[in-house]
Amino acid sequence: MKAVIPVAGIGSRLRPHTHTQPKSLVPVAGNTILGHIIDRLQDAGIDEFVFIIGYLGEKIESYVRRYYPQLRSTFVIQEPREGIGHALWLARDTFRHDQDGVLIMLGDTIVDVDLRELLRTEGNVLAVKEVKTPSIFGVVETSNSGRVTKVIEKPRIPKSNYALVGLYKIADPAWLASALERIIEQDLRTHNEFQLTDALMLMIQDGAQMTTAPVDHWFDCGRKDSLLEANAKLLNRPEFLGNKYPEFPDTIIIPPVSIGKDCQISHSIIGPNVAIGDRTIVKNTILSDSIIGSYSELRQAVMHDCIVGSDASFRGLNHSLNIGDNTEIDYS
Repeated sequence: MKAVIPVAGIGSRLRPHTHTQPKSLVPVAGNTILGHIIDRLQDAGIDEFVFIIGYLGEKIESYVRRYYPQLRSTFVIQEPREGIGHALWLARDTFRHDQDGVLIMLGDTIVDVDLRELLRTEGNVLAVKEVKTPSIFGVVETSNSGRVTKVIEKPRIPKSNYALVGLYKIADPAWLASALERIIEQDLRTHNEFQLTDALMLMIQDGAQMTTAPVDHWFDCGRKDSLLEANAKLLNRPEFLGNKYPEFPDTIIIPPVSIGKDCQISHSIIGPNVAIGDRTIVKNTILSDSIIGSYSELRQAVMHDCIVGSDASFRGLNHSLNIGDNTEIDYS
């Protein structure tokens, strides 16, 4: 089965990090968002990919060709960017004739689900997760038998708490391609964009059978808080908990932590839930629950719940004090 991954978005909610790199290449837990997605799909047996690129798309193409040269990769440019439905419409000829179906996975989403089992499930399958605020997501409504009866993008008054997580297995790609053509030709927009949910709804109205598959964890990595949450969850997997770290001078490592190559760390406390990129310098610093890019430098800092980009520098305050009796100093 072929995987189609839309990665054309600007990622405005992750600025300033997305001023210089696409959202899907933001680092998390020793990899990039896109790297985690590709690794999961490869483990499920998929080796043919279609990447729909736009904003800083040349960086995504360069990344894929450098780190995943074994993949059969096709790149489709989305310009202008008018929604996921528009992106898939542009790429429709890359998958419409695939007899084995197509898997669509949004490029800013990391999900924990048995992908092999999902791929073996017959028919169309929409991955979902129960959420507290469904009105900010695409929402699925189902019948008592579990059949999907409605999909709607960001409803004002949701009738279901089950949100679409950005993972779709479509058994009949030609049917989806036809539905995408209809929403474009008829200019069917929701929230001023062409939505995949509208194309899926056309399929349902024409008789397509769809079911849902719940996911264990879902990380919409387009926001700082969810990105840090994803970082912590991924770092708490066995492959990170069992890591052996180099000896750093006068430094305490509190697992789980991911530390890149050739880092210089001294007189610091690192962890838990910290991911540090390659060749980064950390001195006299306490660091927890954070993501630090490559080629960066931190000195005299106490940092938590932070995202620091690559090639960045932060130096905190370094005081020499002579404090008398009955004195109070509060830097908060």
